[in-house]
Amino acid sequence: MNILLELFVVTFRVLWAFVLAAAKWLVRPKEKSVAGQVCLITGAGSGLGRLFALEFARRRALLVLWDINTQSNEETAGMVRLIYREMAEAAAAAAPRVAGDGEKDVLPHCNLQVYTYTCDVSKRENVYSTAERVRKEVGEVSVLVNNAGVVSGHHLLECPDELIERTMMVNCHAHFWTTKAFLPKMLEMNHGHIVTVASSLGLFSTAGVEDYCASKFGAVGFHESLSHELKAAEKDGIKTTLVCPYLVDTGMFRGCRIRKEIEPFLPPLKPEYCVKQAMRAILTDQPMICTPRLMYMVTFMKSILPFEAVVCMYRFLGADKCMYPFIAQRKQAMNNNEAKNGM
Repeated sequence: MNILLELFVVTFRVLWAFVLAAAKWLVRPKEKSVAGQVCLITGAGSGLGRLFALEFARRRALLVLWDINTQSNEETAGMVRLIYREMAEAAAAAAPRVAGDGEKDVLPHCNLQVYTYTCDVSKRENVYSTAERVRKEVGEVSVLVNNAGVVSGHHLLECPDELIERTMMVNCHAHFWTTKAFLPKMLEMNHGHIVTVASSLGLFSTAGVEDYCASKFGAVGFHESLSHELKAAEKDGIKTTLVCPYLVDTGMFRGCRIRKEIEPFLPPLKPEYCVKQAMRAILTDQPMICTPRLMYMVTFMKSILPFEAVVCMYRFLGADKCMYPFIAQRKQAMNNNEAKNGM
């Protein structure tokens, strides 16, 4: 094709992409069904992972829950089973009316199950062996939610090398292992969805959490490259969604503070709100979701402004040292624990 003609076609497609994106703002896309599909969530024992599990359970997905903490993972499973039980009871109560209308329930609620596995996603062999168990005991995974995450809470020069390595392993490297474990079948079927729960700190950074930012930047880069690889392979049946929330009030960054005059306008996100926004993006095959929307603007400005201008904005917002109170609290808690252990 003549390069000028091809350039015209590309320009038209780019403009059309803007039109479609604008249309989705005005008309909410229909959410797809995940009923009966196997959904695996890492870090399901608490925080966002637990909330993702509950949301997928309400949509009648078969849940596979991974966490390093067996007890908390089982607690999440108990909550999921309660949701399944409530749905089964509601379906049983509605059965006479449905039967009278001559309709069928697409997926019997009694078929819904939740499976729990204790897995340390930072260990490659543990991920692969647990993934093999899942395939044998449950089946092939259709929705993979890479959610597990940790934070060391130390300044760079005070952070033990082992904690830096663990942060990178859990927050970034684990995405490689889980995806390599479950992507081959998705490619074979040309069906699936891979969700990367990253962070706004994977799009822009701040002081004091170098290891965390590096791990989340790595997760974002991995996700974007994987998305391009799937497009290049023309595997349009496999969807990807990148989730980049602002500070979420899960306790992970307890003590983090921006400028007090700005904080009322940009408070920590409620975990429930964050997950509901992410679920909407996943179920409408949205490639990326930043919460709140202001994060899109911050990322754009960081890309076009001179570094010194970004520093000025950080200082005005109090974002340059927003992690310092969190790190101080973490250090104080560790000192208290060491003092107790020494008594």
